[in-house]
Amino acid sequence: MKPQQKVSVCSCLAFLVVALAAALKEKEKEQVLWSMSWLDLADKDAADSASSALPTQTQTQPPLNLMVPLTLIDSAASKGAVCLDGTLPGYHLHPGYGSGANSWLIQLEGGGWCNSIRNCVYRKTTRRGSSKFMEKQLPFTGILSNKAEENPDFFNWNRVKLRYCDGASFSGDSQNEAAQLHFRGQRIWLAAMEELMSKGMQKADQALLSGCSAGGLASILHCDEFQDLFPETTRVKCLSDAGMFLDAIDVSGGHTLKNLYAGVVSLQEVQKNLPKTCIDHLDPTSCFFPQNLVANVKTPMFLLNAAYDAWQVQASLAPPSADPRGLWGACKSNHALCNSSQIQFLQDFRNQMLNAVRDFSMSTKNGLFINSCFAHCQSERQDTWFADDSPVLGNRAIALSVGDWYFDRLPVKAIDCAYPCDNTCHNLMFNEDLSSSSMTYSQSTRLSFTVLNLLSALMVPILCSRCIMRFHSVK
Repeated sequence: MKPQQKVSVCSCLAFLVVALAAALKEKEKEQVLWSMSWLDLADKDAADSASSALPTQTQTQPPLNLMVPLTLIDSAASKGAVCLDGTLPGYHLHPGYGSGANSWLIQLEGGGWCNSIRNCVYRKTTRRGSSKFMEKQLPFTGILSNKAEENPDFFNWNRVKLRYCDGASFSGDSQNEAAQLHFRGQRIWLAAMEELMSKGMQKADQALLSGCSAGGLASILHCDEFQDLFPETTRVKCLSDAGMFLDAIDVSGGHTLKNLYAGVVSLQEVQKNLPKTCIDHLDPTSCFFPQNLVANVKTPMFLLNAAYDAWQVQASLAPPSADPRGLWGACKSNHALCNSSQIQFLQDFRNQMLNAVRDFSMSTKNGLFINSCFAHCQSERQDTWFADDSPVLGNRAIALSVGDWYFDRLPVKAIDCAYPCDNTCHNLMFNEDLSSSSMTYSQSTRLSFTVLNLLSALMVPILCSRCIMRFHSVK
């Protein structure tokens, strides 16, 4: 081989090592927040469900779902109440009227969490970390619908959706200047409440704080704070939908969700804002779990949860890190494909959830609707909230059960029998490629990326130095 050819080969090898490392780094980036991708698909599924039964619209026809514009909180910046990237937080408000003019429903948006600098840096390039990427208007369906036939008890209330852009269930308060990250969830919560009080909420005679998923956890964390905003004469209650996240053992025997929560609590200094009743006897990470909080919430609360919560099955019980061989892939994509041992594992999870709410359920002021479905966020979707074929317990749909509890028409402590007894469920199904195979390589990708980084760091200088030496020897 000629010397010039040797130089070219050395250069190509060096370039190849760097290129492979860069490619794997890009592939790892795709895996950083796979649960966020799952949530995006769940959001799309919810949006599709709200419109799938409707006739195709022409461009000249108005949308059948109420679309509500985004409002940014201009006063938030001076309070340091900003999204992860420093942009203003926002909300969507549809005014109430008639008998609901002085009634307020606040829905806290969900969307997972970020537990590391890398995750949060990625998150601030999405609508879950920056108002720059938020939709300018959102459809109000389910508990936010303005139609009596879709939302019988709250249709004419002032209904608000508070957008989620902090990554810690509206509860962090810190920053990372090097990464230009603002962890200001608690400040966003306070700034939003101040803004809504100025918009008329201070005159409320009835108020309901609600939330879905990470927003459901937030509604638990902020429930008593919400009540403190109003005089004793105001009826104030809280609803947590799909917010009963458990410190459960995953399929490998580990604690995936606890590890994630530990990162969130530490990174965003959430411990500053956790209930003192919990912090006094448990560590901060444990106090981010609802099972250690709900029994001590003083304000009346309703827990709406699927016993086999779809998000927890996907991301907490059998995530790729705990199932590297993808043995749970089919089961996660469709519960009908679970084998007997997998079903037993899920039944044990349901039992843990029922044990976690036992003390909570003893209070007459609280309500429960735990159905044996593979679902997540059932109050925001029209098909699960209130429709002809909605899920029911005791012949009562979710919307009617929540209304009965809120207005003290009936006590509601509805707990379903174990799977597969409920034929009214709207179970979520997933592409197995998403729930299993496309995620199982995340750990191997990370390892390969690390190895190639080392190779590039070691080999490139060696290859280049040899090439240079050979080049000079030729000369």
